[in-house]
Amino acid sequence: MMADPIFGAMGAASSGMETQSFRMRTTAENLSNIDTPGYRRKLLFFEAMKDGGVELSRLDLSREAGKERYDPYHPLADDRGMVTLSNVDAMVELADAREARRSFDANLQVFRQAQGFYRGLLSVLER
Repeated sequence: MMADPIFGAMGAASSGMETQSFRMRTTAENLSNIDTPGYRRKLLFFEAMKDGGVELSRLDLSREAGKERYDPYHPLADDRGMVTLSNVDAMVELADAREARRSFDANLQVFRQAQGFYRGLLSVLER
């Protein structure tokens, strides 16, 4: 039957929108913690599913060290008076957010096209 490929496309596009929306939330969280000392950037890894969709395979913290700043009176200062800052780079996060938004929009367009095909199929069957 023709509906299976249509529903498959809608399902794949839905999972793509869901993962990209999670990616945008994670990017926003990283950006909101850019000034939080010791914060480590969250990294997302995705995996393709057999049905054509995408799912989150894991979430890790970046191992890249944050810059250090001398501030001996800061509550998080070490014995040397150094505070480790966040390792979030605003330009990288903004680029990731933009890419996630474009991917979300592309998946939305696929979903809408599949939905249009399904409506067309229903109208032919109703005749």
